[in-house]
Amino acid sequence: MTQKCLLVVDDKPEMSELVRHVAESLGYEVWMAVDGREFMRAFDSIDPTVVMIDILMPGIDGIELLKWLKDRDYGAKVFVASAFDPKYAKMAQSLGEAGGLDVRLLKKPFQIAELRAALS
Repeated sequence: MTQKCLLVVDDKPEMSELVRHVAESLGYEVWMAVDGREFMRAFDSIDPTVVMIDILMPGIDGIELLKWLKDRDYGAKVFVASAFDPKYAKMAQSLGEAGGLDVRLLKKPFQIAELRAALS
């Protein structure tokens, strides 16, 4: 495993591809999942140093994944990405932080420079 490993979960593959492209240019090994179940399976096998979670997804959503990460005592950075109402993303951030997670918000669609700065 490389030193920096990012696991991205988004039900829109084009968003994950954008994140992958930027993260790999910064030296990350990147894994992508299209739903919460795939994220959980990948998480257990790769032990990511950073995760990026879309909030609104069918099935297991980003809020549930934040709770799942909290229950696993995940100690690394968690990016919460959402194009939905900013209040909902802020609520997700507060929930994650209350559980001891280091949560940062990214509003979608994000600019490449903004994403690079966040991952740097």
